[in-house]
Amino acid sequence: MENTRPERVDPINEGIVRVPTRAHLRGALALAMAADLFQIVVYPLFLEGAVSPADDVLDVLVGGVLTWLLGWHWEFLPSFFAELVPGVDLVPFWTLAVANVYRKSKRGPITIEGKM
Repeated sequence: MENTRPERVDPINEGIVRVPTRAHLRGALALAMAADLFQIVVYPLFLEGAVSPADDVLDVLVGGVLTWLLGWHWEFLPSFFAELVPGVDLVPFWTLAVANVYRKSKRGPITIEGKM
C-alpha cells in the first residue's frame, strides 16, 4: 500500500518529514483534549504524577497514538515529562503540543536546494 501522506524535506534533520493530514490533526487534537480533560476530571487517580500507574498508562498510550497519527515531533517529549510531575498534569500539555504541531504544519512545504 502506498503512503498517502504528503512529505516535505526537513532542513534540520535533512530527512523526509510527514506532513499530517487534516483528518489526522483533528483526531490528534480530539484525543489530546480528551486525555487532558480526563486527567482534570478524574484528578484523584492522577494526583501522584509518575507514581500513579493510571497516569503512566494514559500518558504512554496518548503519546504513542499521537506519534502514530502525526509522526514524531519534539513537542511531545516535554509534554510527556511534564505529565509525570504531580499537579503539573492539570495543565493541558497534550493539547498544547498538538496545537503547536498544527501551527507548524501551516507553514507549507520546505525544500532544500543544496547542502552547505
